Amino acid sequence: MKFDTEWRRSVRPSPTTSRLNRKEIGVLLHSLEQKDSGRELGRIKVVATFVLACTLSLFLVSRYFSSAHPAFGFVAAFAEAATIGGLADWYAVVALFRKPLGLPIPHTAIVPNNRDRIADKLGEFIETHFLAADPVNEKLRQVDFAAFASDWLSDRSRSTDLAGFVLRLLPAAMEASEQAGLTAFVARRVMAELQAVDLAPLARTILKGVVNQGRHRPLLDGVLDAVHEFLGRPETIAALREKARQELPTLLRLYRAEGFLVKKAVAFAIAFLEEIRSDPDHPFRGEFDRMVLSFADRIETDTAFAERIAGLKRFLLSRLKLGRLADAFWADARSFISRSAEGGSTVLQNHLANVFVEVGRALATDPEIRSDINYGVATILSSFVKDQKAGVSSFIADQVKSWDVAHLVELIEANVGKDLQYIRFNGSVIGGLAGLVLYTAERLMHLS
Repeated sequence: MKFDTEWRRSVRPSPTTSRLNRKEIGVLLHSLEQKDSGRELGRIKVVATFVLACTLSLFLVSRYFSSAHPAFGFVAAFAEAATIGGLADWYAVVALFRKPLGLPIPHTAIVPNNRDRIADKLGEFIETHFLAADPVNEKLRQVDFAAFASDWLSDRSRSTDLAGFVLRLLPAAMEASEQAGLTAFVARRVMAELQAVDLAPLARTILKGVVNQGRHRPLLDGVLDAVHEFLGRPETIAALREKARQELPTLLRLYRAEGFLVKKAVAFAIAFLEEIRSDPDHPFRGEFDRMVLSFADRIETDTAFAERIAGLKRFLLSRLKLGRLADAFWADARSFISRSAEGGSTVLQNHLANVFVEVGRALATDPEIRSDINYGVATILSSFVKDQKAGVSSFIADQVKSWDVAHLVELIEANVGKDLQYIRFNGSVIGGLAGLVLYTAERLMHLS
């Protein structure tokens, strides 16, 4: 036994052992343990039989010498009862697994004859007690699934391996979606959703949000800067003078009044623009805000305006080749993912690995998300167990029923046979003591 134990320790798989070797060694260790159990059971059987033979021999010897001394009567009573108790318990133990001495005695070979009933009761027991809703829920609530996922994803090498695994699956998934017509379906659904969108309320909401958050002000400042720069250009002033010269009466043109008028108008405009640009609270800015808000209200309330927006949407969608855009996007994405999966590019894998690592770190620092994840996973698994426990029970029962009877008996004997053999020892001892007590009582009654 010591040699077997040391040898098994020496062949236990190390962390560097391959998966195949670990599996083979596991099978080998299980086989060795089964053989050890079989040998131990065989030894105990021999010892129990030897004890029975000893009690029988002791009974015969003591009975033979009973006339020589009264003490042999007590020994004979003990040995007789011990032999009967040992025989009775031997019969009971053997009757569990086979017919004693091969005789067709009723109610023997209990385990082989009731294999199917035992299988059904075993499956029912597991379904009722092990897979019941309350113990399953309680156990699942104790498991921190999010912490496990966080620790696993936070490891950079594991996240990189997971990213590579996902990338290897994506090309096949994309090919399957193409064969199933997923791209065409998505294009049709997107087009239908775009056609169903009412742009007028959407545009009104966007404009009001932009004004309320002040995001239109950089646009107004840009327009003011552009106009200021435009008015300051010499060519702009020359063009304005020429236009004013054409519009002024002949008398004023003789005095070249257009130059003075344009110069004054441009100076006033530039001064006004500079005043608006330098004053964030200028009244013009407030007026511009009111004008934009008024325009936003008009978009939704003015039916004609809303209809023009809807017509523009229909015009754009009729010119938009959404199917071609989807095909081109899909082809480019598939090509890029295929190159990444084949190792041609590590950009996507690195990006996915970074995402997984960040998810792991976020889980580690956010107890609320971890709690939600644990609750969700536990609920899903609990529901799955509830729906599938009847199938598990049937599977266990079917597996036990499919076992060979000899194998079933061997399996049970290997696990509980040692304890059953100790029943034979107990039967001999208790039977012998009972016989001794009865014989003593009988002798005392005769003496009285």
